[in-house]
Amino acid sequence: MKEKGYFISFEGIDGSGKSTQIQKLARFLETLGFDVIITREPGGSVGAEEIRNLLLQGNVDRWSAETEILLFTAARRDHLERIILPAMEDDKIVICDRFTDSTRMYQGMRGPNLRNLVDMLNEKIINCDPDLTIVIDIDPQISLKRAKSRETVEERFEDFGVEMQLNMRHGFIELAKEFSNRIEVVNGQQSVDDLAKDICSIVKAKLS
Repeated sequence: MKEKGYFISFEGIDGSGKSTQIQKLARFLETLGFDVIITREPGGSVGAEEIRNLLLQGNVDRWSAETEILLFTAARRDHLERIILPAMEDDKIVICDRFTDSTRMYQGMRGPNLRNLVDMLNEKIINCDPDLTIVIDIDPQISLKRAKSRETVEERFEDFGVEMQLNMRHGFIELAKEFSNRIEVVNGQQSVDDLAKDICSIVKAKLS
């Protein structure tokens, strides 16, 4: 679907430091003269933000994994149409906090054949993968403590506990092997500045 621009997604378990690194990368790219927009999932567009509230708030058993997959896909489609693709057409760099890979992990690993459902919907409804995905790898014990310390109303997935985060961490590493052409894994347990240097180096090389 996309012919212009460049699309970067950030992935990792909750509390891995994505938001901080996204801001640092955006500032770095702007110093190089690129036009950058930052967005997030679920959310990014007005309609998708409304779906975000449904997904990230409430009890852990509020939705089944199947229902979550459908809600995430609906939010993603609106986000894609209204924010991501128009920015790409304007030759901008889009940096997105999470995309389809998160749905592959958080919902796709929660039951038999759910990953197949995510991939099928991605192919039929979304049909757009990032050009580059940065996975920030970190110890789930550390990241979950960080995530819970934020004390926001959006803690539904954090409330699934550390076992889920352990599974997600392993899943993201395996996903990086599956999509080695676009996924880069970075060490999230180094200093914020050192991590930023690693990420900026990777992105600069890809853009070159």
